Amino acid sequence: MNISIEDIDINRLRNDLIDYYGTASLYSPQAVIDLSKVENASQYELVMIAINNNFNLENYINQRNLRRYYERN
Repeated sequence: MNISIEDIDINRLRNDLIDYYGTASLYSPQAVIDLSKVENASQYELVMIAINNNFNLENYINQRNLRRYYERN
């Protein structure tokens, strides 16, 4: 997988990670801390958090960059 940060819809990824940790925070105090990290994370940090949680980054490719992404791969 060769995805650059510029290809990723960061806002959508951040929102999905907030939903992910927001739901988990009902069951785990650690998730509240992780949720705060997501809310304040840089683009690079968000991508790393998503990878560590097995998010498929191909699902977050901006539509306007989709063609360029598939031409590179």
